[in-house]
Amino acid sequence: MRKLTMILLMLAVVITGCGNTSSTGKAAEQAQTPKTNAEQGVTIGKQIPTFTLKNLDGKPVEIGVINNKVTIINFWATWCPPCREEMPELNKFAAENSDKVIFVAVNIQEDKGKVGDFMKNNKYTMPVLLDTDGAVAKTFRVSAIPTTVIVDKEGIIKYRKSGTVTRSELETNIRGL
Repeated sequence: MRKLTMILLMLAVVITGCGNTSSTGKAAEQAQTPKTNAEQGVTIGKQIPTFTLKNLDGKPVEIGVINNKVTIINFWATWCPPCREEMPELNKFAAENSDKVIFVAVNIQEDKGKVGDFMKNNKYTMPVLLDTDGAVAKTFRVSAIPTTVIVDKEGIIKYRKSGTVTRSELETNIRGL
């Protein structure tokens, strides 16, 4: 009986040891294979999906990892009171930071003429892209507007907020990116 217990104990040690060797080898293999890209998605820590929308001049604009700059995407609509409230600060921010940040205001499902008139009448100069069918907003899971997303130079989402955002919030959140 004692001999059988010793054999079972030794067998358990050998099996456990083999399991540890296998997982150690796997961990070492994973450590040697660096993760070059983050998983794509629309939440903080994910790689931004690339998309193309037309601007108010009808020219296609691709958004993703661009020119090694921080990218800020603000989803909005002209009929949205909180969107209208934040527009003056966003316009100032976009103008003051155009050398280091790509800023785009993505209008959701509104007519080009209506959006163009709104921008002109309010003397806003920030770049606007038209998500005429709402597909990009759907991809980004925008459930409330305004929604703002900040993407670092490598294309990783670092900040996301539903609700109004201030120029100060944007400046704080791009610091160090």
